[in-house]
Amino acid sequence: MVGSQYAEKKRVTSLYFGGGTPALVAGRLKETINTCREYFEITEGIGLELHPDNVTVDTLQILKDAGVTKISIGIQSFQKKYQNILGRKTVEPTAMSVALAAVPFETVSMDFIFALPEQTYEDLKQDIDMAFANGANHIAVYPFIDFTFTNSPVKAMEKKEKRALLDAITKYCLSKGYQRSSIWTFSSQPHAGYSSMTRDNFLGFGCSATTLLKDQFKINTFSVEEYCKRIGTSKLPTSLTIRFTLRQRMVYYLFWTAYSTQVDQRDFEKFFGLPLKMMYGFELWLAKMLGFATEADGVYRMTLKGAFYYHYYENFYTLAYIDKMWGIMREEAFPESIKL
Repeated sequence: MVGSQYAEKKRVTSLYFGGGTPALVAGRLKETINTCREYFEITEGIGLELHPDNVTVDTLQILKDAGVTKISIGIQSFQKKYQNILGRKTVEPTAMSVALAAVPFETVSMDFIFALPEQTYEDLKQDIDMAFANGANHIAVYPFIDFTFTNSPVKAMEKKEKRALLDAITKYCLSKGYQRSSIWTFSSQPHAGYSSMTRDNFLGFGCSATTLLKDQFKINTFSVEEYCKRIGTSKLPTSLTIRFTLRQRMVYYLFWTAYSTQVDQRDFEKFFGLPLKMMYGFELWLAKMLGFATEADGVYRMTLKGAFYYHYYENFYTLAYIDKMWGIMREEAFPESIKL
């Protein structure tokens, strides 16, 4: 429905299938990908999120034959004490490693959660070492976020402890020669990357998917039934739309571009047609004075201190904005509005 609006194929960088567990429909992914390719030229690969249970030779081969080039496996932790806290089953790294060696992908990312109760640097280091030793060339170490609608019994880690843990694991990864590609991600190979967040624009398909355009942000209904009804009548399943002012769009751009730990002023000017320093010169100067960023050759890069505070305020943003929005939209298919 969206692709048919274009007279020619639209050039896009990537295609991502997010979690839940898209491998449940592994047999139909090739059909879906082929349909996307009728309308879009995908230049940088196709990514898909996987539950550890789905990391088998048969499933991986189906995904690869369908055109998937990058996979992200939701490990969360290899350690039983944290698997119990998170309600996850035991992950068998050896069996997973054998399957990944039999069916290689351009990127094999493994996700972990940090800032769990009593979690230490050694705990995280052990998980990271095990990931890279068992088929991963990319890892993501995301903070535990206590969404209000989950009624989680897990207690959040204090800010001081969390900062020390994030700094320690960052220094460890850099000492091993891993490249930091975002606040929470590291890779052992230059080509390995997995992120659906650092995009100037993107289209989202499916329930609860989001779309970011030059001047607006859209989110689809969370209701499967209502989503299917809309698609069946050739109507977009958009539940809510935010229309940006220019300043709002710039802030949104900078916030998510900074997730990669750097902002290039040339990219900003190319996207908006205005110099970055003209729009945010004072704020950037202040960031440097406070030790949050450095500047060289027109590129602003986060320091360890800046990366932590980005993480800290991203967590605040998640709880103040995403948590509230998701909570309401899980109950209402098409709310009239949401005040944040």
